[in-house]
Amino acid sequence: MPLWDQLDAEEQEAGMAKHAEFDKECANRAGVEIVSAEALDDGSMATTLRTRGGEMTVTDGPFAEATEQIGGYYLLDAPDLDTVIDLCRMLPAYDIEIRPVPDMG
Repeated sequence: MPLWDQLDAEEQEAGMAKHAEFDKECANRAGVEIVSAEALDDGSMATTLRTRGGEMTVTDGPFAEATEQIGGYYLLDAPDLDTVIDLCRMLPAYDIEIRPVPDMG
């Protein structure tokens, strides 16, 4: 899938409609809640902090150079991985990485 700013207005509108459908389905699905969701600026807008030998350095740019970037995220509370996979089928044809959030409590 091309970068968002490379899509024409019609393609962007179609993508936003898919996100709206996803949001609605999450709200209607038992045991599912969107805890947080945001689009992210591209990696060139990042600031990276690195600590070595007790000294912190601040660098403009992403943590690692990559050909693919994270364009946004959804943080979902869901009963299981299969539910999340099923819901993600509604989103635009992005590459999607699903990670569990460990319970630190």
